[in-house]
Formats: sequence, structure tokens, C-alpha cells
Amino acid sequence: MPQVKSQADTAMAVAASGIRAQQARMRIIAENLANASSTARTPGGEPYRRQVPVFEPRAVSGGEGVSMKRVAMDAKPFRTTYDPGHPSANAEGYVQLPNVDPLIEALDMKEAQRAYEANLNVIETARSMEMRTLDLLKR
Repeated sequence: MPQVKSQADTAMAVAASGIRAQQARMRIIAENLANASSTARTPGGEPYRRQVPVFEPRAVSGGEGVSMKRVAMDAKPFRTTYDPGHPSANAEGYVQLPNVDPLIEALDMKEAQRAYEANLNVIETARSMEMRTLDLLKR
């Protein structure tokens, strides 16, 4: 028996894919923030490199949603500081620091949070529309 899907179901499926994508984005941002001051484990080694989520459109039941395609490494250069006594310092005494800017990560987190909330509002609105329709049909 073919399953009949309403437009509200499609809207909820698209919004759910957006919620999952934003959850993945927030996880990556949290990881970037947690490693914002991590240095290399070996002298002269590379520290943590900022990660950036890459999204792609994805077909969901009756619509087009989004999913995270992969996690890319940010190619921005590392910050350096002069600290010859640090265990990660190179031969010249410079320590490479991650290319993570906590301010940018905080702004990205706020943007992801708002996108998450917007998708959640779509689901709540679609659900309330369906409930209202059912109430009207009961009369």
C-alpha cells in the first residue's frame, strides 16, 4: 500500500535534516573551542587545525534537505608566539598555536543555534497545523 505523505511531513523531514546538520556543526564548533589553545605534542610539530563542516543538499521524503558531507581542515596559517621554554617550541623558540579564533567560533555557534531553532519552529508549526486540521475534522 503506497504511503501518502502530506506537505507537513515533507516540511518536517526537511527541517529534521537541518536540525541534524546544525547539531553536527555545533559539535565541530565545540571541538574547535576545546582545542583553541592546544599545542603540538612534539617540538616543532603542528598544533590542532580548525575544522569546518561542509554541507550538501540531500533528498528527503518529498523534498530536499541538507546533510554534512565531510569535515574540512581550515587552511589558515597557525598563530605563533615566542616561548623558547615551551615543550612544543621549535629550534628558534617559536610555538605554533591553533588557527582557531574563539570569537569566530562563538559567532558560528550562535548562527548554528539560530538555524537549529528556526528548523525546530518549522516542525512545531507543521505539527500545530496538523493538530488544528484534525480538530476541525472532528467537528
